Order: sequence, then structure tokens, then C-alpha cells
Amino acid sequence: MGKFSIAAFLFAVSLLSACSTSFLKYEKADQLGTMDEFEKAVKIEEPSAPVTETAVATDEKETAAKSPAKTEKATPAAKPAKDSKSSKAVTAPVKPAAAVKAKEPAKSKNGKDKKAEAAVSTRRQPAIEDDAGFNGRRPLVDPFRVGEEVVHDVSYFKMSAGELRFKTLPMATVNGRQSYKHNIAIKTISLFASVYTVEDNVDIFMDYEELTPTVFELHVKESGQLREAKMLFDNTKKMATFWEKKVTKQDGEEEKREQWELEEYAQNVYSAIFYMRMFQWEVGKEYAFRVSNDKENLVFSGKAIRKEVLDTELGPMKAIVIQPNITLKGKFKPIGENLIWLSDDEHKYILRIEAKIKIGTLVSEVVSIKPGKVP
Repeated sequence: MGKFSIAAFLFAVSLLSACSTSFLKYEKADQLGTMDEFEKAVKIEEPSAPVTETAVATDEKETAAKSPAKTEKATPAAKPAKDSKSSKAVTAPVKPAAAVKAKEPAKSKNGKDKKAEAAVSTRRQPAIEDDAGFNGRRPLVDPFRVGEEVVHDVSYFKMSAGELRFKTLPMATVNGRQSYKHNIAIKTISLFASVYTVEDNVDIFMDYEELTPTVFELHVKESGQLREAKMLFDNTKKMATFWEKKVTKQDGEEEKREQWELEEYAQNVYSAIFYMRMFQWEVGKEYAFRVSNDKENLVFSGKAIRKEVLDTELGPMKAIVIQPNITLKGKFKPIGENLIWLSDDEHKYILRIEAKIKIGTLVSEVVSIKPGKVP
């Protein structure tokens, strides 16, 4: 788990790190992903296969055909929902409308509504983050769509080396909380695979209401290593826990467990690339948020330096160019000459990433976009 840079390039840099032609062979590869402590601490519930629109339409027609004509009879009470953890019905007592007495808003000494005063004086937290375009922690316009997929071609010295994908998958439930599920994946193309073979991906779960990550699950399958890593951000206890199992040609089998105190509202290195898309990104303005990684609590900041029209395989696309930076313990920490292009629209798709390394420049640029649907 390296230091924070651009999350996607934690994968892409590995394309250049060794010379081999096939995935590392390991007889116990299926056991790498078994981490008992993580499994006990985390419960992830994902939806079953979605119902097709045709099936929904058919069900609605059948229901309408079977339903009797509307009458003035009272609507029966809804059936109680079932708790996902047990078969017991969960109900909330509902008072009849006539029995509900409206409460007058609490007044302060000067006669003003306390809630109204609080709304005026309370700023979106944490104060380090810009609050334009938000209502509390939630954005006024959600940039994510279920099923969206942005595909990049990754090149080095203008030679295509791999394919990078950013996905937003159907919502999941993590420890009882509704969560976004994002995925980043990279793999080498067949030509470059003769140098180094890579097929890596990471699933990122982010709390829908708080927009903070809870879990990531990293799967690394390469010529030189096999690795499984999992992280839990316990935002109640303010504690981060990281588990890793890997095997490499050089060092054999290794296991690691790390734990450290977590700052409030911190992102992890992978959720950060999606969280960036929540902000407005006005040219000349700097945006910041916390990132916690490798037992360090950092501050990511990015400045929108210009707008431009990016010439892509999809045609000209309006973009905002971001210059990212990192601050650790109050001190600026250079992360190289990196630039990120976001689409200049409500989605803020990642259109291009440039990272200058010791020899040359890695470039990842959009070649296709599948927009997805509103969750």
C-alpha cells in the first residue's frame, strides 16, 4: 500500500516495474483473500440481479389487470419490513393523524427560531472542505450513475500499454448503511503483457449519506506478485485497519496488519479519485479534503488551473484541468508533476491523467464512456 498519489497510477506504475510474461503461479492463491478478522467486522450485502424494465412493465400490467376498481375504502396498513439480520418483523408505531399535535418551533431569547439560527450558523463539515454545491454532506447534484463506466487507454512513450476502467456499480449495504460501490481496474493489453502482465482491481464502498469510505478490497494479479488487501474505516471509532496477504517471487509469502487513528471525514487513496467528482472546481480555486493511508493522515488539495477543450477519441470534450498536491503534518509534500482532467459538466468524469515519472510520462485518456442511470 504505497504513499498517496493518483490512485489509478498505483496500478499503472506496476506495468513498468519488471520483466516477465505470465501471472505468478501460487498453489494457495485461493486462500489469500481469507481474512477472518475482516470478515467478522464487515457485513456487505449486495443486490441480486436487477429486474429488467420489460419484466417490471409486465408485472405492472398484470397487477393493474387483477386490481379491482378504486373505491373509497381506507388503505390497509403496509406490511412490516423484515430485518435483514433476522426473520422478525420490524415496525414503527404510527400515530393516527388526529392524535398528532404539531409542535411549535423552539424559540431563542430573541424570539427567533433556533433551527433557523442553527441552519444559518452551521457550515458543512469538515471546515477544510468547500461547501459550494452541497446540502450538508450530500451534493445537490449527484455525479454518479449506477452502471457508469469510463474506459481509458494507458500509454507510455505514446505506446498503448493497458486499459484502465472506472465503474459505479449498484448500491450495496455495508454494516447496515447504504453505500456506493465503485471499482477501479487495470490490465495490460496483449502486446505489453509480454513485458509484464497485470490484472488488478479494487472495489471501494462509500457511505451514501456521509460520503466517507468504509471498505476497500484490493485484488492484485501480476507477473511478480499475487496480493489481496482489505481495509476498514470505522468512522464511529475513528480507527483504520488494513490487512494484507501476498506472495512474491522475491520474498515468498507475507502477511501484514496495520491499525491507526483515523481523522474525521477522511478518504482512502482509492475513494479519493471518486470523491474529487463531488466538487464544483471553479478555475483559480483550491479544494481540499483529508486522506488517510499507510498510518498517515494527509490533506489532498487540488487547484483548478484552467478550462480547455480536450481532443479525445470521443471527439472534443470540455474539461477542467486539476493540479493535485499533498500536505503532511502541515508541510507541502511533492507528488510529482501530475495533472487530472475532469469533464466540465455535472458528472465530472475523469477524462485524462498525466503522471511524469523518472523516465517519460504515463498518460491515461478516455476512449469510451457509458453514462449509467440514476440510482
